[in-house]
Amino acid sequence: MPRSPLICILSMVMACVSGAQAQLLQTDAAHAVILDHETGQVLFEKDADTAMVPASMTKVMTAHLVFDRIRSGEIALDDRLTVSERAWREGGWATGGSTMGLGIGETPTVEELLRGVIIVSGNDACIVLAEGLSGSEELFASEMTALAQEMGLSSARFQNASGLNAEGHRISALDMARLASATIREFPEFYPVYAEDSFTWNGITQSNRNPILGTMSGVDGLKTGHLSVSGYGLVASAERDGVRRIIVINGLESMAARAREAERLMRLAFSAFDTRRVERSGRRLGELDVWMGQARRVGVTLEAPIEITAHKRAFANGTTHIVYDGPLEAPIEAGEHIADLQIELADGSSVTAPLVAMESVEKLDFIGRSIEGLALMLDPGT
Repeated sequence: MPRSPLICILSMVMACVSGAQAQLLQTDAAHAVILDHETGQVLFEKDADTAMVPASMTKVMTAHLVFDRIRSGEIALDDRLTVSERAWREGGWATGGSTMGLGIGETPTVEELLRGVIIVSGNDACIVLAEGLSGSEELFASEMTALAQEMGLSSARFQNASGLNAEGHRISALDMARLASATIREFPEFYPVYAEDSFTWNGITQSNRNPILGTMSGVDGLKTGHLSVSGYGLVASAERDGVRRIIVINGLESMAARAREAERLMRLAFSAFDTRRVERSGRRLGELDVWMGQARRVGVTLEAPIEITAHKRAFANGTTHIVYDGPLEAPIEAGEHIADLQIELADGSSVTAPLVAMESVEKLDFIGRSIEGLALMLDPGT
């Protein structure tokens, strides 16, 4: 396909690509993602597409489904649900796991249970919500999976509402980041609960488990996770100066390592990346061959401005070329999408931006087409 030497024109926009910075950042986490909330662009990833054990990060999906049910009117924040023996036995203090501290027969409100899930990671609160909304935790987990699939989170498979270890209970780090982004975007009225620093039930106050909440500027959610099979993980979000970034890490060896790496990656999420914009100036970026047209060539330009977020060092190098199925066949309308500008980095990553025709090219009349066809017969290499 024809190539065009456009580096001098578009050198400022190199490196607009998902996952382009894998070699520019490092992490000890087994799975990691940095996601730009506004654009959905992946700024950094490490084994982010592999389905992993999310542990209590699962509860972001649990809460998301409850938020969805509240918005649909199926349940209300002030509805009361009864704590079953199963919820107490499998999620209470005696288990040694994360708990809200519910007692059998208590009737907390949905709002209280949500705080128990989000702030103190209560396994018992998850079970009560699941049983109250769907009749059983198993059915609720199936509905979590179905909703996740509808949202495009293709790696998600949930076996319970709490994130306790279960065969096949998985979601990728990338889908976890996208889930967090969807929660922030779709449920702004509920999301502030993730920023609350503590929750008290039956006279016992427990602190929010997010290790960077309250210690880093702009951090306002979301959820930790830990199991022996998963290591220590966190999905977190922060907003600074109107820019929101989401990080996911999992597979770290200790709480201390999780806190250190979360702080480091969240800091880098804002300090190591830059956003640059190229306006659609109407400048001719190349000319493409046209078949059966009154003109043999047509100019192309960007269809729309390009805004790119990338690691600062990634803007230094790059190449571009125009990709199209050519020669193009007339007629062609001005503004028609006829090609793509492919931007490639030295590390092999790439991004594609649409190119449009700068002028219309009418089709040749009958005589012109006949001459063109005759020329092709005489010289099939043209």
